[in-house]
Amino acid sequence: MIKRGFFSKILLFSLPLFFSFNLLGQTTAQDSAFIAQANEVTTKVEHSPKKATLYSTFLPGLGQAYNKKYWKIPLIYAGFGTIGYFIHWNNDNYKIMRQAYADLTDGPGPYGPEDPTNSYMDLEATQYYDLNNPTYYNNFKTGLDKQRSYYRRNRDLLIISIIGFYGLNIIDASVDAHLYDFDISEDLTFNWQPTMQYQDLQYVYGVSCTFTF
Repeated sequence: MIKRGFFSKILLFSLPLFFSFNLLGQTTAQDSAFIAQANEVTTKVEHSPKKATLYSTFLPGLGQAYNKKYWKIPLIYAGFGTIGYFIHWNNDNYKIMRQAYADLTDGPGPYGPEDPTNSYMDLEATQYYDLNNPTYYNNFKTGLDKQRSYYRRNRDLLIISIIGFYGLNIIDASVDAHLYDFDISEDLTFNWQPTMQYQDLQYVYGVSCTFTF
């Protein structure tokens, strides 16, 4: 009887202590889970389309780097380099034709055949024209004028295109930033199977297509 009473007292004292530790453990686990969840929410930084747009405005390709689309950066600078090269090439030819036209139409000059203002003589097309013949002279002058206008127009269009390409770089960075957090499921499936439907008192055979996205 003494032993039974002794163990009963120990059991009565132990139960509250057991439940206290159990509740303490549950509270600690819940607190830890809440802290972990709070830290996850705090550390998750939202991808900003505004930043991507400003970065690409200040420096082309920087917005693409912010979006982690690094493969686009060489393409952007290759595009700028290509357009810039043709702007330079057309501008050089425009200057040559402009100077040649000016030299041709300014008269013989005070130096005769050694006139330094006869840059048109350096053009390859000069060999096909007898400039002493008024008809050939006028045709050659008209050709120079057309070439001058042609290269100037190409240069101006390319300058406009490089401005457009700069704007396209900004738009690309902004669109990529807006789609950065867009959830695209990998479960994209297209299934088809034969079906049979009863219409107009007869059976119609067909194909049923199901697209899952």
